[in-house]
Amino acid sequence: MINLMGGKKEFNIMMDSVFNVPPLFDDGYYGGVIHEIREMQIMNMGNYAHGNQPIQHMIYLYNYSGEPWKTQYWTREVMDKLYFATPDGYCGDEDNGQTSAWYVFSALGFYPVCPGSDEYIVGSPLFKSVKLNLSNGKKVTIKAPDNAPDKRYIHSMTVNGKNYTKNYLTHDQLLKGAAIQFRMSSQPNTGRGTQESDTPYSFSREFRVIH
Repeated sequence: MINLMGGKKEFNIMMDSVFNVPPLFDDGYYGGVIHEIREMQIMNMGNYAHGNQPIQHMIYLYNYSGEPWKTQYWTREVMDKLYFATPDGYCGDEDNGQTSAWYVFSALGFYPVCPGSDEYIVGSPLFKSVKLNLSNGKKVTIKAPDNAPDKRYIHSMTVNGKNYTKNYLTHDQLLKGAAIQFRMSSQPNTGRGTQESDTPYSFSREFRVIH
C-alpha cells in the first residue's frame, strides 16, 4: 500500500491528512447521523473515527513508514480522549471485544496489527509498570519509570537489558519471558525506529526477493 501511494513520504502525508481534514461524512446509508459519526465530529481528531473498528490499526501504520513517533502520539491521544471508566466510556459499539482489546494492548505499549504475523507493533505504554504472568510460567515485565501524561514518546527502549530499535516485538520474545523497559520523553525521538530493518514484517519485501 505504501508503494502504491508513492512511497513513505507520500503515505505519511496521506496518513496525517486523516487527522487534519474536517470530519467529513455521508450519512445517506444510515438515514441520519449515527453515534460513531457524532463522536468523530466532536473529538477534534479530523476524519479519524476510532469507534468504527476497521480503522483501529491505522495509527500503528506509522511504524511501517518510518515515523513511529506519530504512532506514539496518536495512540496516547486515543487512550486519553476516547476511553473512560463510565457507562458511556467506549466510543462506538463494543463489537466482540475489539475496542477493549485495542485499549488493553495499547496500554501495554504494543498491538497486533496483522494477526497473521507473529509481531506486536510498538506504540506508547500507558503505565509505569506492568507484569504479565504467562500460562507457561514465564513473566513479561514492562516498565516506563518516567512515564507521565506529557511523556508519550519513546526516547529509547531495551529488551532484556539490550538497546532495541525495532518497531515490533515478536510472540516468541514475549513467550520466553521478557524484561521490556521504555525511556519516555515529552519530545519525539525522530531518529529511533526509522531504518528499514526496524520496520515490521511486510509481504512486499518477501515478494521483491522472490521476483
